[in-house]
Amino acid sequence: MGLSTIKVMHYGIPKPLIDAGISSHFMPIRINHETDFSSLSSHDAQEIRAVAAGGGHDPIDANMFDKLPNLEIVASFGVGYDHIDAVEAARRGILVTNTPDVLTDDVADLAVTLLLQAVRQTGKAERFLRTGSWNKGAFPLTQSLRDRKVGILGLGRIGRAIARRLDSFGVSIGYCGRTQQVDVGYTYYPDIAAMAGAVDTIIVAAPGGASTHHLIDAAVLGLLGPDGIVINVGRGSVIDEAALARALGDGVIAAAGLDVYEHEPGVHPALLAAENAILLPHIGSASHRTRNAMAQLVVDNLVAWFSGKGPLTPVPETPFAPNPR
Repeated sequence: MGLSTIKVMHYGIPKPLIDAGISSHFMPIRINHETDFSSLSSHDAQEIRAVAAGGGHDPIDANMFDKLPNLEIVASFGVGYDHIDAVEAARRGILVTNTPDVLTDDVADLAVTLLLQAVRQTGKAERFLRTGSWNKGAFPLTQSLRDRKVGILGLGRIGRAIARRLDSFGVSIGYCGRTQQVDVGYTYYPDIAAMAGAVDTIIVAAPGGASTHHLIDAAVLGLLGPDGIVINVGRGSVIDEAALARALGDGVIAAAGLDVYEHEPGVHPALLAAENAILLPHIGSASHRTRNAMAQLVVDNLVAWFSGKGPLTPVPETPFAPNPR
């Protein structure tokens, strides 16, 4: 039986390259944002063996697994997969894959961009020019990246890529994570409060989930000081957005740069109103090159699995070692 007879459900936000890849190898079934799967026939539900998750935050959990009794693999678009119950999937013998590595550089680039924007206030400076204010006088002096102490929350692939970029700026770098990493020379902090008390800048590159939920709260923000800056390219749920908005408004910290939010595409109204917040619409991986590579990796994971080679990029909860690439 060839791959073309295998039914694969493309679920979530439509991705043309995923659709094309599935169509060229498998028998595709498209389901949009329908957590009740009302448009899915019982016959198809019985025969679907894979889900290509096209992104978004629609839950992929026991409800879906119950409706797809022969599901073998969920291939997810993106690095973060907190919308997928990977533990329950593993309990049922369902594989989960994501798309790491291929987006690392673009996301790291954007993190540094946000930091530079926050430090040098480039958004304000552009508005200053466009509104004609330059005719009345010079733009106010800003902070500098020189002598900053940067703490990275989550020194995984993306966190390390951010650190490598910051090395070239000569700033002090530390990190906080579950374990100390012996192959780096950066200062390790065992918890977020210890790091916040020692640095003036936090860059979030950590995943979402219960263990990191609102890890950066009012107390942590207060430790950064009035020159403090917070950058988030990880998951929106890591930051208490209401506390961040208050800290920005009250001058507890100087600025923030965010590409991710707790309730996307919604953004906390007080953050929208904050002049010292740089807000981007989750574009860290949003280049043609990277999104194409992510879509291809979704398809490649499915092809590899159904060709008997094993998953290429399984998440840690999935009990399979990565296949050599």
